[in-house]
Amino acid sequence: MTVQTHERPAAGGMDIIMVILILGTLWGLSEVVFDDMLRTSGMPLRAAILTGIGMGLLGIAVGMGEKGLILPGIALVTVAARQLAVPLLGCTFLCKANASAAVLLEGMALAGVVACTGRFVDRGISARALTAAAGALIAAAAFYVVGTRLAPCEYLLSFAASGGLLSFMYGEGLSWAAASALGFPLGYALGTRAMEPVTHLRAEQPVSFYFSSVLFLAACWIAIAATIAGVL
Repeated sequence: MTVQTHERPAAGGMDIIMVILILGTLWGLSEVVFDDMLRTSGMPLRAAILTGIGMGLLGIAVGMGEKGLILPGIALVTVAARQLAVPLLGCTFLCKANASAAVLLEGMALAGVVACTGRFVDRGISARALTAAAGALIAAAAFYVVGTRLAPCEYLLSFAASGGLLSFMYGEGLSWAAASALGFPLGYALGTRAMEPVTHLRAEQPVSFYFSSVLFLAACWIAIAATIAGVL
């Protein structure tokens, strides 16, 4: 089998930081905004939808050639967005502990799978779907173990009476994997296509590039804070 790969320019430290901040902030915004919307609408598979979006954003980073520790770094920014509820609503960190744990485990699990499988993720859509599905399944299993001990909610505990981890993997893990298998390849394709124009813009107009990036980040964090506070 011939593996098609493409050379990507090496990213500098500031570029890596911007990728982490922008993708982590977008993930945080989606978690805060869409979580409320999905809860209000009563739509099923809420966790799977949010997982698919998150994996899509992580896919952008992998498609741009950013691997390894950058994925948990993106997840940490998302956790920070989730934990804005602590100062804004006056609650403890446990009120968003499970949501934060899920995000962090997804970033760590995907980073681990990508690191262990080498360039397998570059072999095509099927390889990317399998990579994301594997990461999501590992994250789901770890989340059940961590969540039932960190902040055991009624929903998580309901699985303990009907099979425990296996029941959770059937009820949640498989849907997480399916959503990730859809979202990650899309994000990867977007990241691959965005790399060249983003690199060109940064090289040709660095001041405008970084200034607009900072403005974008500020707008997103204001939107996150306003949503959590109930202003939006």
